[in-house]
Amino acid sequence: MNSTMMLKRATYHLWTFTISKLISSFGSQVYSFAISFYILQATGSAKSFALNLICNVLPRTIAAPFAGYIIDKYPRKVIAITSQIVTTIAIGCLLVVSLTSGLSLTAIYITSCILSLTSMFSGVAFTSSITGLVDEARIQKAMSLNQMSISFAAIASPAVGGLLYGVISMPIFLIVYMAASGVAIVLESTMNFTLFSKKTEPVEGKQESMWQGMKAGISYLKLQPLLMTIIWIALLVNFFFNAYQVGYSFILIEKLKMASQHFGFTEGAFAVGMLLLSIYLSVRKEVKFPLLVAKRGIIIMGVIMGVTALPLLVSMGYNLMFGYFILLEFVLGACIVFVNTPTQVMMQKQIADEFKGRVFSIVETFAMALSPLGMIIYGFLYDVFPAHLVLILSSGLLLAVVLILARPAVIRKVHPELAEGTGLKKSAEVF
Repeated sequence: MNSTMMLKRATYHLWTFTISKLISSFGSQVYSFAISFYILQATGSAKSFALNLICNVLPRTIAAPFAGYIIDKYPRKVIAITSQIVTTIAIGCLLVVSLTSGLSLTAIYITSCILSLTSMFSGVAFTSSITGLVDEARIQKAMSLNQMSISFAAIASPAVGGLLYGVISMPIFLIVYMAASGVAIVLESTMNFTLFSKKTEPVEGKQESMWQGMKAGISYLKLQPLLMTIIWIALLVNFFFNAYQVGYSFILIEKLKMASQHFGFTEGAFAVGMLLLSIYLSVRKEVKFPLLVAKRGIIIMGVIMGVTALPLLVSMGYNLMFGYFILLEFVLGACIVFVNTPTQVMMQKQIADEFKGRVFSIVETFAMALSPLGMIIYGFLYDVFPAHLVLILSSGLLLAVVLILARPAVIRKVHPELAEGTGLKKSAEVF
């Protein structure tokens, strides 16, 4: 295939991938919304609701390291499509149960575990295949469009789910999700996952066990100081940012007594910020110094975490407080995309194709493993210490992490172009 045909095919992949992710994300989030409401209405139990959340997180956390090896060893297109087919079958089985004997919590929990695994396999397979689907010049565009699809689904699905819930029955929700999943299967089957792949073939006759493959992935990571730096920053930032994730709802609802509909608007502003920045990054040139951009974005996130405590320390009128949090959430959503997208593009280019599945699954494992721990620790801290103190100290620790791990010497090592020119210019570029 000549270069012109390959670029045309890559353009097709770009939009097919985006539409497929939008459809599957939208279907998944509308389903999650409906199931969450169903559990709470049927049981009135926060414990039952929390158990469903655990079913969404725990299986993928346990399976992620093994998934990385499987995704690197076998064709990623087959894995992505198989995952989507299993998703469709699982929803179909839940539909049959609901029509024959009525929905039960056991059936919902089993389905949640299956969907957790299939979404993880599909997600890592796609992430690992970006450099095979599109040309190098449009990797940022692909990552931005992917994020845009997820953000749009996050904005629209609660509105659609809330509008439809109570009007149509649960079986109709399940049928809609099955149809969305079926469309995604058809679209994914038309894509060539190895169009630009640089994956090297394994040495003939050399058989590698799963354990050896997983160890090889960890050994590869250890030899990549840049990737290790990014991973450590991501893990520690995710951990400390739990102070915001746990404290935000607690502060607005319990401490500041914000109305539930206004609280929903602030969360909507977060998704809008993500969506607009995703659109912006999809049309602009590739970010030249991604680690520097990520550093600046994380610093802004740390500042936002700290100033979230301001209404607890300074008296604000209700409308001013509402507008204040709308602005904070909008900027935070934009910052997260501005941090994640350039960093993911850099990782796509740095990681060898044959190790991408393992590396991305290792990152997901550690990030998700620390998240529940952070939630437990901060849940305890908010019960014991004043909320503003927890936020401000966590903000300081988050800023310290990024300033140490992404210090000027590290930035210049990753982006040596910044070391050129006058000392004044250098200090301005790397803080």
